[in-house]
Amino acid sequence: MWILFALLAALTSAIVVTLSKAAIKDVDSNLVFAIQAIVILLVSWGVVTWQGNVSDVGQIERRTWIFLGLAGFLTCVSSLLAFYALKMGDASRVSPLERLSLVFAIIFAVIFLKEKIEWPVVLGAVLMAIGAIIIAVSGYSSK
Repeated sequence: MWILFALLAALTSAIVVTLSKAAIKDVDSNLVFAIQAIVILLVSWGVVTWQGNVSDVGQIERRTWIFLGLAGFLTCVSSLLAFYALKMGDASRVSPLERLSLVFAIIFAVIFLKEKIEWPVVLGAVLMAIGAIIIAVSGYSSK
């Protein structure tokens, strides 16, 4: 099932990029992100409330709060940078470069989480990186 959910996440992420690029056309990228962040906040807390997990907040350990705080801050920075890149560039070229986060995530998982990876994962990451770079620089001389 995790594969299905991962693919659905990729599909919705692609739709987000498309809708965001359309919104950014006439609006400041930071304002677009701020509005989306409000919607994200409302929906995510709505889901937590609906599931009855609000009381679990008090059980989160200090170390976990630090990790969550840093991850939240970096999510914000990442989104602001991605939205700014979308404002300046084509979604079809910005998105593949931004998705190099997948390659970085594999590297960080090995270094910091001590995950073991096999050669197909390494090969896939290399191919993803090459593909993203080829897409990003294609037609570069015409812009």
